[in-house]
Amino acid sequence: MRKNEVNILEHELVPKHEIISEKEKEELLKKYGIKSLRQLPRILSSDPVVKAIGAKVGDIIKITRKSPTAGEAVYYRIVVRGE
Repeated sequence: MRKNEVNILEHELVPKHEIISEKEKEELLKKYGIKSLRQLPRILSSDPVVKAIGAKVGDIIKITRKSPTAGEAVYYRIVVRGE
């Protein structure tokens, strides 16, 4: 990281993002009855956080957000090609 560069992953408004493993991917698809990855919400490969964690097209990102009612809320996104 260059001088005066900000690490977006450390910003308080950016929720935790992580790439899930192949095993976790299989479990996710089975748990929710997802037949095609196209059924998942998308996140662009050009997204700054996607770039920061090194995710590639086809990876599934697990996003964990703080929730005032649930404590934590988990979302999944598939990385798609995008500018």
